[in-house]
Amino acid sequence: LLTVTVFLSTLTPKFYFALTVTSSFISGLIFVFEWWHFRKYGTSFIEQVSVSHLRPLIGGVENSPPAPAAFSAGENDTSRQNMPECKVWRNPLNLFRGAEYSRYMWVTGKEPLTYYDMNLSAQDHQNFFTCDTDALRPSDTVMQKAWRERNPQARIKAAYQALELNNDCATAYVLLAEEEATTIVDAEKYFKQALKAGEMIYRKSQNCHSQSPQHEAQLRRDTNVLVYVKRRLAMCARKLGRIREAVKMMRDLMKEFPLLSMLNIHENLLEALLELQAYADVQAVLAKYDDISLPKSAAICYTAALLKARAVSERFSPETASKRGLSTAEINAVEAIHRAVEFNPHVPK
Repeated sequence: LLTVTVFLSTLTPKFYFALTVTSSFISGLIFVFEWWHFRKYGTSFIEQVSVSHLRPLIGGVENSPPAPAAFSAGENDTSRQNMPECKVWRNPLNLFRGAEYSRYMWVTGKEPLTYYDMNLSAQDHQNFFTCDTDALRPSDTVMQKAWRERNPQARIKAAYQALELNNDCATAYVLLAEEEATTIVDAEKYFKQALKAGEMIYRKSQNCHSQSPQHEAQLRRDTNVLVYVKRRLAMCARKLGRIREAVKMMRDLMKEFPLLSMLNIHENLLEALLELQAYADVQAVLAKYDDISLPKSAAICYTAALLKARAVSERFSPETASKRGLSTAEINAVEAIHRAVEFNPHVPK
């Protein structure tokens, strides 16, 4: 202690200044390296090292991943346990479970959905379609259990049980549209029934939502159901070739519920507008949603890159560019492509 006291008393302000400068310089180097590593690999190097190597040494354990869905029965348990943690991004362009994913499996014999996909969709369904007041309606109590079922046939059976209790159970029709319907036409029929029931329940919830916090929670759930059904109906219309109708439905939905952005309807709108080749309208949507304060997505990044590349591609000549260099618009297009690939490299070339 005496030695330490003597040492500290002999330090001058120059030492503290030098220490501050040195530590700032080292911190700056670490920050630059972190930035480079994140741009290249999409993850933090320090976070990766601490989670992978340091945390086990100090006795920390990773949160175990959710239990695998019944769809992934072909994978063995050992490989699942050894699988590293995976961050799953919500897919706003998700296909229909019965009409598209299952048909793919029938044709190819390959399971298109991983248990990560199944767990993410199960979480979404429970967040969107259940609330604390489900006990007040027997059909909703059945559906609350249905969304937790791993087996698709068990979910479908539960949906029919809910309809026996209440023929106007909108979420039961939603489940049947997603999972039992084997064509988009059948899915659309179920969603139309869900829309009719959902609008009626939504109006009832609107009339009494101010009575208690429970009624307010019920209104939020019924609003989620209504928006989900309308969005899926628009996606059905697009898949059945009625693209302009789909665009109108999506625009009306975004105007009616401007604050409900969790379903990312604007990305479904981008998909439909691109199919119409309405590039000016696509640019208008991008101008609103490709903002630094909003979460990015592959749909946003790649669509922005597409529009910037289209603007310069017709007059682009590799020979001319090699002589004069890239113009500002061409540089912007290249940067947009790099930005998209860095955000998600797992897309067709």
